[in-house]
Amino acid sequence: MAKRSPLNGKLVVLMGGSGFVGNYVAQALLQRGARLRIASRSPEKAYTLKPLANLGQLQFARCDALDQASIARCVEGADAVVNLVGSFGGNLGRLMGTAPGWMAEAARQTGAGAFVHVSAITGRVQGDDGEPIGYAAAKRLGEERVREHFPQVTVVRPSIIFGPDDSFINLFAGLIRTFPVLPVFGPDAIIQPAYVDDVADAIANALEEPGRFGDAIFEFGGPEKLSMLQLNRMIADAQQRRRTFIEMPDALSALFAALPGTPMGQDQWELLKSGNTVSGDFPGFAELGIVPRPIGLFLDRWMVRYRRHGRFAPRLSA
Repeated sequence: MAKRSPLNGKLVVLMGGSGFVGNYVAQALLQRGARLRIASRSPEKAYTLKPLANLGQLQFARCDALDQASIARCVEGADAVVNLVGSFGGNLGRLMGTAPGWMAEAARQTGAGAFVHVSAITGRVQGDDGEPIGYAAAKRLGEERVREHFPQVTVVRPSIIFGPDDSFINLFAGLIRTFPVLPVFGPDAIIQPAYVDDVADAIANALEEPGRFGDAIFEFGGPEKLSMLQLNRMIADAQQRRRTFIEMPDALSALFAALPGTPMGQDQWELLKSGNTVSGDFPGFAELGIVPRPIGLFLDRWMVRYRRHGRFAPRLSA
């Protein structure tokens, strides 16, 4: 008989739970018998979770993460809270810096026993020009504010998170499908992609044992480190497409990132340029009982829909 999870019957509030990572965290918690409240600006985006929940196991709440009173209403009565709110646009300092502190304060006041704050591996908070990188600075501030109000918080810093419906791998997959020649920005930048299910299970494990995993920082990286050029070639191979990749110098990459309407903003470029790998200074997946899986394990299957003729595409000759 399977061991009953400590989260069974507990109310867990997922702040920003309607997003990509929130969908998988929700599934991991539903499997453990937790009751979930999905708090989001657009909770209807998470309605696809309904068939996975038992009667009374899932609740949706509309929440404005920029409004302290709205946050307090959504957190009320929670046994545990997970903050998944993140963005590269808008008022980053308030959204990812100040607001997490409000969430932690509300969690403490309502008597929550666990809080997981999802931050990010950011490397540095200043660009080459000495100006702050808004995203990184906001993430750093958010960690500080959460610890001030909820000292037993578990802070997790993932590298780039990948999954079948992410906006990272699929961005490059769409470009590679469309164009025979493509630029690669930051071709030598090293990333350590973490599989979304591994991240979700690690968060759930941390919530199950806050006494063991609280008041700690974890860094999540997958089992392989890849350059951006390697990643693009892997995607092209999985699509069974021959593509020419042009390695772009940093000056041109920075200029591209500064243009309006491009898929990569200045903050994203600054973070990518410095790489995105675990530092080795903090515990990671292993300490939370997770054996991380590599992107190569999934890529061939995920890229079928990007191939010419899909499953009926001919194999490229060696």
